Amino acid sequence: MGGVESHLYHLSQRLIQRGHKVIIATHAYGNRTGIRYLTNGLKVYYVPTLVIHYEATLPVIYGFFPLLRNILIRENIDIIHGHGAFSALCQEAILHGKTMGYKVCFTDHSLFGFADASSILTNKLLKFTLSDIDHVICVSHTSKENTVLRAALSPRNVSVIPNAVVASQFKPDPSAADSNWITIVVISRLVYRKGTDLLVAIIPRICNMYKNVRFIIGGDGPKRIDLEQMREKHLLHDRIELLGSIKHHDVRNVLVQGNIFLNTSLTEAFCIAIVEAACAGLFVVSTKVGGVPEVLPSHMINYAMPEEDDLVIAISKAIHMIRYEEVNPSRFNDELKDMYSWSNVAERTEKVYDLISQTQQAPLIERLRRYYGCGLYAGKIFCMVMALDYLFWIFLEIMLPSHAIERAETFPYKQYRDCFNNNRSFLLHESKGEEIETTEVEKLTREKRKIKE
Repeated sequence: MGGVESHLYHLSQRLIQRGHKVIIATHAYGNRTGIRYLTNGLKVYYVPTLVIHYEATLPVIYGFFPLLRNILIRENIDIIHGHGAFSALCQEAILHGKTMGYKVCFTDHSLFGFADASSILTNKLLKFTLSDIDHVICVSHTSKENTVLRAALSPRNVSVIPNAVVASQFKPDPSAADSNWITIVVISRLVYRKGTDLLVAIIPRICNMYKNVRFIIGGDGPKRIDLEQMREKHLLHDRIELLGSIKHHDVRNVLVQGNIFLNTSLTEAFCIAIVEAACAGLFVVSTKVGGVPEVLPSHMINYAMPEEDDLVIAISKAIHMIRYEEVNPSRFNDELKDMYSWSNVAERTEKVYDLISQTQQAPLIERLRRYYGCGLYAGKIFCMVMALDYLFWIFLEIMLPSHAIERAETFPYKQYRDCFNNNRSFLLHESKGEEIETTEVEKLTREKRKIKE
């Protein structure tokens, strides 16, 4: 589970706590297909679409429309909230949702360039899907500037709501770190965009300069082979530990083994990883790119340009600060738990929902005018795509009218919440006032429900 998936999960949980009904639609993951219920009754539809590369689905445009329409009507949805410019399902849901008259907003989690072929194509498609959007959310001010330029949006129609972190899940544990070493932790996808080439270049230099420094690297990707070759070439098997892919619930156990967290990304809209690392009590060294300078206070982080020499200098300064105890990372968790709260994110997102709920639906001719303005040739193509989408919707309404679609039963949120609170009160009483971990409470709740059934 990556940053966007984590964002979706935690935001959904807080919105449910605030009294909303939340449904997630995503593609199938292996054997995880159909409909599943997650914590607190969060309902997830795993759509059977073809995954072609790195969990990216094959764009089908109209092929997803009948199923999406069925889900929206079946679940009595009011607002569609899309996440991720790379998500084909997200872009298709925005187009189909507006055709059906739904209120739609979009959260952008990425930064894009303007010069390479990939960015030009993606930006043009994003301009198409966001031409008729009700509101856009970005995770940083840098991301907002980037999205406004790429999609030719009005800045007034774009809000900044940062990511957040559950600080209680990343509590520091000083006893977990090896006192004989200064440990640098890297947890990232091992791809070009995350600066893995820089990592390959600087590790041998740092190991040569400091004999008591070691690296723990978590994550997987096509660049892992470069790290393995570097470790083999410089005989650093005893100082570089490659953990491979790490599940999200194991990230904290890896982080607390370290003293410094290193991020070498070449582009980042926010970078939740450095917030999690600081919460776990690590001093952060990061490349100064994208929205990273907006994330942490200056006493928690050293910045470097995305260059080999500058990164070596920044890491050396951090090692010196850790060695001579010039920083106190153990206090970072208390500082960050109020700065990055999912409750605050949910409250601000709710205000966006309230805002777009009051807007009027644009007539068909106005939608065509917006799409036509996307480009001399692209505008005409987009208008044809939208017109065909509208005709397909009319066809679906004729073949299977809305009133003929069975409505799904709403999950009994209140009953579940009362049961959860009763179990929690019981556990608190039995533990003589000591608070029990939420995961244990949820486990007991599940067991109790099974017995009851």
